[in-house]
Amino acid sequence: MIDRNKLVRDNFINAVNTETLPTSVITLTPSDVGLSHTDVIDLFETQVISRHLDLQSRIMQKKGQSFYTIGSSGHEGNAAYAKAFRPTDMAFLHYRSGAFMIQRSKQVPGQTPIYDMLLSFAASTGDPISGGRHKVLGSKTLNIPPQTSTIASHLPKAMGAAFSVQLVKRLALSDKLSLNMPDDSLIVCNFGDASSNHSTTQGALNASAWAAYQSIPMPIVYICEDNGIGISTATPEGWIAANYKDRSGLNYLYCDGLNLLDTYQKAKQAEKIAREQGKPVFLHMRTVRILGHAGSDTEFVYREMKDIEATEFNDPLLHSARILLENNILTKEDIVKIYQEVEQQIAQVAEAVVTKAKLKNAEEVMASINPPFLPEAISRRYHQVVSEEQRKALFAHETHNLNKKQHCAKLLNWALMDLMAENENIVMCGEDIAQKGGVYNITTKLSQRFGKNRVINTLLDEQSILGLAIGMAHNGLLPIPEIQFLAYAHNAEDQIRGEAATLPFFSNGQFSNAMVIRIAGLAYQKGFGGHFHNDNSFAVFRDIPGLIIACPSNGADAVAMMRTSVKLAREQQRLVIFLEPIALYMTKDLHDEGDGLWTSNYLIPADDNVDSTMVINTFGKGKDLCIISYGNGYYLSRQAEKILNEQGIKCRIIDLCWLAPLDAKGIIEQALQCQHILIVDECRQTGSISEALVTLLVEAQADSNEKKIEVKRITAKDSFIPLGAAAYHVLPSTQEIVDTAKALVHKDNQ
Repeated sequence: MIDRNKLVRDNFINAVNTETLPTSVITLTPSDVGLSHTDVIDLFETQVISRHLDLQSRIMQKKGQSFYTIGSSGHEGNAAYAKAFRPTDMAFLHYRSGAFMIQRSKQVPGQTPIYDMLLSFAASTGDPISGGRHKVLGSKTLNIPPQTSTIASHLPKAMGAAFSVQLVKRLALSDKLSLNMPDDSLIVCNFGDASSNHSTTQGALNASAWAAYQSIPMPIVYICEDNGIGISTATPEGWIAANYKDRSGLNYLYCDGLNLLDTYQKAKQAEKIAREQGKPVFLHMRTVRILGHAGSDTEFVYREMKDIEATEFNDPLLHSARILLENNILTKEDIVKIYQEVEQQIAQVAEAVVTKAKLKNAEEVMASINPPFLPEAISRRYHQVVSEEQRKALFAHETHNLNKKQHCAKLLNWALMDLMAENENIVMCGEDIAQKGGVYNITTKLSQRFGKNRVINTLLDEQSILGLAIGMAHNGLLPIPEIQFLAYAHNAEDQIRGEAATLPFFSNGQFSNAMVIRIAGLAYQKGFGGHFHNDNSFAVFRDIPGLIIACPSNGADAVAMMRTSVKLAREQQRLVIFLEPIALYMTKDLHDEGDGLWTSNYLIPADDNVDSTMVINTFGKGKDLCIISYGNGYYLSRQAEKILNEQGIKCRIIDLCWLAPLDAKGIIEQALQCQHILIVDECRQTGSISEALVTLLVEAQADSNEKKIEVKRITAKDSFIPLGAAAYHVLPSTQEIVDTAKALVHKDNQ
């Protein structure tokens, strides 16, 4: 079998020596575009380094020394636009951006890109970005957050980061945040032509254009590196231009990515538009893909050999060699010498790299799932004490209500009011959250009190809402995005799973996306049905490493837990899902109409000693039965407890409060004091948290010498939620809890 890696390597040398080089209709010279001869040599060297790193990774793979060989061959033209932008312009890159990484490294003193990238190939703990967890392109020093291979999912957060640049300036937070992103920064974001079809691409570009159409600053350059094929599926000729050339709100530019001079010139034009006008640019860069999709990809299975060979002849390195020769910058001997010397250097470094340490155990692998604590001086930089006079003005519209017990929705609104006053970098975003105050009025008056720059009405696109939040977090803001309904989060769950939650892991804790994502959800909404507005499944969040899930069942807990969630985000850079049971928002009574037992007084911040402990709450001290639940299930269990108590069954009830991570110690300590355990889970039988609880309790009992306690669970049916009263046929009820509890307790007494 022909070794195409070696063939591509040898063909370059032969083509240069014989001056059998591809031609171009572009007649630019280096001086035409503002580049010196030294600049062009430098860019060519970057391209050569990137190419030989690709070739070396495949050599290493054959020896079992490298593990991920999606390379940049054919895309080395991105070295030119790396030179066109500043190293302080945050870059969100796709996996064919090796030349960009190398060229940007040259803009910052003290960088060792060859060594660093080879460490990444070898999955060495010395890899300065991921610590051996993945071959990713990223660098804290170079302002490049790491990306995995998720298709185009980085575009929404790139859009959010671009929006944040001028937002930080408008909020007068630039000095306080002390970030390496000046007020005149722009964002660079590249992706492939196949990825342009993905919903995340469409959403991010649409959001950028939507903002620009309204004259909202959006300084971003999207670069579509169009090589004409996605793995094995060809991109229709003209498809990219047809889609984006005349798009409202988007400035379209085209460059030949095989030509360094044209690419640099068009990138500088794009930079000027984005930086000086604050408008988004779509730079369409035509290029080729050499050596297939990845090391395991056998191109000749789906491409004609003549097409493969034609593509390899159209090598951007050969085009660069032609530019060097035509402009009398280097001789062909000089070009081949650079090519061979770089090859030797990389081979030598690779020999040293493969001996470096690897991750040795699970603890080392998982050490970066949760980001490190911020120093207190930094975490409190934008946290302030609000005076009593300021609070009076803030709550002037609620003077008559502040000393009265309130339902959860009102208390949560007040908590957000105080938190925004105390933390000037909190920015909220979501559909209808500004003047309208959200679907359930949780954000009412926040826009009037803090302005449109801190309470942002977004377009109707959950991917863009979360991408906006992730991007803002990259710039030091503390976002609290809102997803209107739990089921809507499924439209954008990869922004949470594949982007926000993975960032600390793949950056060895150097990057994080601290935020609190508010999601209204769960079931039991009277008069509101269907799986989109009455959804009881949050299983999608439970298996995301490092993610915190909070779920209050009442107003007092909602206030305390929201304050804790913000503190976790501010001080520990944690990503928190704050799941709010819609059916309990306005609930006031527990047992009888007018009893007001599900309302609470508002504890002002000065009287609230907020800590970061994620523990259970308990009600009652009975030992006959322990009921474990959360959200609506806890509310129903409290109703059942009164009935059971009247029938002589003494209960204690655990409100989980925090669904991830579970307070395992607290649950076991309380539950194993009782004779019976009943889990009430409003989510579906399959995939619900009740499964984890049963496992936890069974394993705890297996380690105990005490009498084994029977564990039973009540769950919702494995069904979507129907409309109207039919919903209650598939959800737990107070009566079902009572009946199951009685059968469980009396079983031992028969």
